[in-house]
Amino acid sequence: MVTLSVVMSVYNGAATLAATLDSLLAQTFRDFEVVVVDDGSSDTTDVILAGYAARDPRIRVLPQANTGLTLALVRACREARGALLARQDCGDRSLPERFAKQLALIGEGHVLVSCATRFVTPDGELLYDTHADGTAVRDSLLRDPRKRVHGIPSHGSALFRRDDYFAAGGYRPQFHVAQDLDLWIRLAARGTIGIAREVLYEATLDPRGISGIGHRPQARLAAIAVALRDRANDGADDAALLAEADRIHRPRVTPKGEAAGLYFIAKVLRRRRNPRWRAYLRRALAKNPLHVRAWLSLLQR
Repeated sequence: MVTLSVVMSVYNGAATLAATLDSLLAQTFRDFEVVVVDDGSSDTTDVILAGYAARDPRIRVLPQANTGLTLALVRACREARGALLARQDCGDRSLPERFAKQLALIGEGHVLVSCATRFVTPDGELLYDTHADGTAVRDSLLRDPRKRVHGIPSHGSALFRRDDYFAAGGYRPQFHVAQDLDLWIRLAARGTIGIAREVLYEATLDPRGISGIGHRPQARLAAIAVALRDRANDGADDAALLAEADRIHRPRVTPKGEAAGLYFIAKVLRRRRNPRWRAYLRRALAKNPLHVRAWLSLLQR
């Protein structure tokens, strides 16, 4: 039996998978397994995973037909052998001390732990660091309305006990997005949250997954998660809300949506005075030549 199971899902992640796995294998804490669901990839993800698994027995690969992130995580958590579960997203990196420091933090009695997260572009440029206070996050999860509710700095930075995960009900299959916020709300009801101030996780902002792609379903599912939280306090039946959640799916990636993500990255880089912001604006316009705000920004000095 291992102490910790790292759970992740990969779908066509060949371009970034090796860097993610290397960051896990470089951890100073060594008593863990990596449970990777290959969620129906059609690129060389399977070849990369097979190579890593052959070199390190701590890596367990679970191939399956594509189901999406939530169901892949449900399977990974179900098959994990560790008493503790840590999330990791493909394309992100865990810094070497992440597990050691998060295990010390959860040892203080918290039900959910996280850490400050550094967000970078797909090419590695710094965007921003996100910090949070565990007490404030828990209070928000348990009390704030949908428009103000917020969780831990990043989904991939989470670590929690396997027993608490199942006692809370785990990832709910109906939440195709916002599955993390829904789970954090239910874990917060079980105890305190600890968040390390140190940056221990680096997340890559994928332009196909931010600023437009999935924004509306994300917002609606967050509202449902909050409504379920409030109904639980009243002892009401959840069936209708869960059925509504199940009907909301993340939209497919479109050039227009990807352009919105590239434009968001460009705005952040410009605020940081990184000259690469213009390159991201040009990429946005290549995806969507009718992106008016990108044209206006590009014409500015």
